[in-house]
Amino acid sequence: MDATIVLDEQKHYPVLLKEIISIISPQYGGTFIDCTFGQGGYSKKILEFENTKIIALDRDIESEVIANQLKNKFEDRFLFKNIKFSQLNNLKLKNENVKGVIFDLGYSYVQIKDPKKGLSFESKGNLNMQMGLNNYSAEDVINKLDEKELDKIFKFFGEERESKFIARNIIKERSKKKIDTQTLVEIIDKTKRKKNFKVHSATKVFQALRILVNREISELIFGLINATKVLKKDGVLAVVTFHSLEDKIVKYFFKSLSEKKSISRYAPITEQPETLLKLNEKKAITPSDEEISENLPSRSAKLRYVIKKNDFYDFKTDVLEQFSNLIEIENFGNKL
Repeated sequence: MDATIVLDEQKHYPVLLKEIISIISPQYGGTFIDCTFGQGGYSKKILEFENTKIIALDRDIESEVIANQLKNKFEDRFLFKNIKFSQLNNLKLKNENVKGVIFDLGYSYVQIKDPKKGLSFESKGNLNMQMGLNNYSAEDVINKLDEKELDKIFKFFGEERESKFIARNIIKERSKKKIDTQTLVEIIDKTKRKKNFKVHSATKVFQALRILVNREISELIFGLINATKVLKKDGVLAVVTFHSLEDKIVKYFFKSLSEKKSISRYAPITEQPETLLKLNEKKAITPSDEEISENLPSRSAKLRYVIKKNDFYDFKTDVLEQFSNLIEIENFGNKL
């Protein structure tokens, strides 16, 4: 899920690229894992430095087209895997000097405009929103889950204030016919009493559906845990987020493993006396005015990073416990 934005056919805009390169220091070599390969913006830049190797991951099989171009050019230094980034601990990395793991949690312009994916409220036809390696679609969610479940999905994943009324009207409408993308947009637009003319009425509901369909909460949590496991000592874990829910999870995970505290309210502080991560900057890094003027969608990006202080593999974290309410909502999809 790369937030590279394509404003024309030749130019790509990997978000906060200069800042990420500065943080991960590829000039010193090592293996870097690009967990959200997308259009390949980060990987291409890192491969410009000698003695670097990229392991690129993406759940979207269509990313393989660009990946194959890099494979032809950097045969011994580039490897692509069509897997979810939550599975990165399944890679055989024992002999790899993993110096950086990068996540860009946005969506590319190419993906948003792809009618087959149906990520945009401007799309026509069936609801989809599957990014690859999915078990169900947004169509299944909208047409099969009950009113209370839809209300919670829109409220907690989309931060939609009128979630209850939107869910109620979806149930009414789907008793007459199957709901497609444009029907859903119409329902939301008619339901919402307070209109924000700067933001499309359907934005928050579409965000919520995308998060559920792609299980983005558990994907992110397990991605962070497993990235921390595979990193070597002094390696950097860098994450670019685009909405408050993602940022809240990343911020908590980084903070909790960089402070001496109990890893659970049920466990004493002595269980994990050393801190695993070093947090150099508590505030998120945001794009410059210059970058925003070049690439407007980058305006909501936030970059946070940590450095791994110790090599130990197994560690304890209460991040799943902390966000258990969101995991519970995400699991509504298990019945589909």
